[in-house]
Amino acid sequence: MKKDLPDVRPGDTVRVYQKIPASALAKAGKKEGDKERTQMFEGLIIARKHGREAGATITVRRVVLGVGVERIFPLHSPNIEKIEIVRREKVRRAKLYYLRSAKR
Repeated sequence: MKKDLPDVRPGDTVRVYQKIPASALAKAGKKEGDKERTQMFEGLIIARKHGREAGATITVRRVVLGVGVERIFPLHSPNIEKIEIVRREKVRRAKLYYLRSAKR
């Protein structure tokens, strides 16, 4: 289990840096120059599940061109390079699923 994880909570805006292996890039039709690359995903944490155990996950949501995109990241995965906290908001709920249907 990773020990260097920041204390992330629902309501935090985070940047998650994830390693993408070359085999996944080759399937997508990209050239295989690098063995792996880092992909960044920035968004709002709407849920954290499974506490501090090995299977802990966070659900990160962002809106791209008017379409909501959610990704679930296992916190202790070796593919997660680092997690940066961009902004911290105070929220009164443990799960922010109501943001899925919020009209902005």
